[in-house]
Parts: sequence; C-alpha cells; structure tokens
Amino acid sequence: MSIQVTIDFSEQDLEFFRKAMLEAQAKTRGRDEKAILAGARQLARQTRSRSLPVFVSERLLSLDALTRMLEDEDWKLDGDSRKRVFQALAYFAEQTDLVPDDIPVLGLLDDAIMVELVARELHPELDAYTEFCRFRDEDAARQGIDPNERRRRLQAERRAMYTRMETRREERGRRGGSFSLFR
Repeated sequence: MSIQVTIDFSEQDLEFFRKAMLEAQAKTRGRDEKAILAGARQLARQTRSRSLPVFVSERLLSLDALTRMLEDEDWKLDGDSRKRVFQALAYFAEQTDLVPDDIPVLGLLDDAIMVELVARELHPELDAYTEFCRFRDEDAARQGIDPNERRRRLQAERRAMYTRMETRREERGRRGGSFSLFR
C-alpha cells in the first residue's frame, strides 16, 4: 500500500527555495564547471548507495540526466542553456545545504524538493535532451548508414531540439506566472 501526500508551496515557500538556490550559486561563483559537475555527481552517487524513500531516489536520478546533458559530446549544450543547467547544479555541488544529508530519511528531502523544482524549471532542456537521446539510440540501431551521414543526421536533430527547447522556454515565459529559481 502507498500513500499520496501533496505539498502546496506558497509563493513565500518558493521564495525560500529560490533564496537557497541563489546562495548556492553565489558560493559556487568562480568555481570551474568540473568542480560543480563533480559535486552534483557525488550527491547522485551517494543516493545510489543508500536506502532512500522512493520519492527522494526518483527525483535525485534527475541529477544524472543534468550532468549527462552537459558532458554529452553529441548534444554540445552551450550558451544560456548551459549556463541555466550549471546554475541549477550549483545547489547540489555545495557540501552544506538546508538539511544535512547525513540525517536519516530527511537529509536528502531538501535535495529532492530542489531537484523537483529544477526539473520543472529546466523541463524544456530535459525534454529536448531526452528526445535527442531517443533519436540517437534509434539511429544507431539502423544498419548500413554511412558515419558521415549519421553525424549529419545527429547535427540536424540537435539543431531541431535546440529550436524546440528555446521555443518552449519562450512560450512558458509568455504565459507568465511560472515559478523561476533563477532571476
């Protein structure tokens, strides 16, 4: 048997998490990308080696997707999109956060909540990257395609997904009213 718990965050609650994110970004300002990636990967590794509530472990898996997105040579995320993902990972790269991670059950709850907020914020990026990876995997399974043609197809798909990502982000901005972790 499972039980569903719904948490409604008020604007004041969301501001609390926004402030925590901005503080983490300030602490990591000047750190190189490798250090931020390493911190986020370390948290993801810790979560895989611990017995955690499903709510927490499922959300923290998104950290893997975010780090892969930045390191994927075929995807080559750059510009504002890359900056947004690094801004999001800043919170997870920090050793100290809202609730110390070594507190049983509750220690990673703040991280799970922040990942949920980050995933919502970066939904256009995550969705486009997922679609790109699906295309790449399906294309790789096809036999007899010239390597140059495969590279051309991947580049075309990446451009299409970048355009889709930017369009969706712009649409969200026009609709207004959406919460943003970044200011």
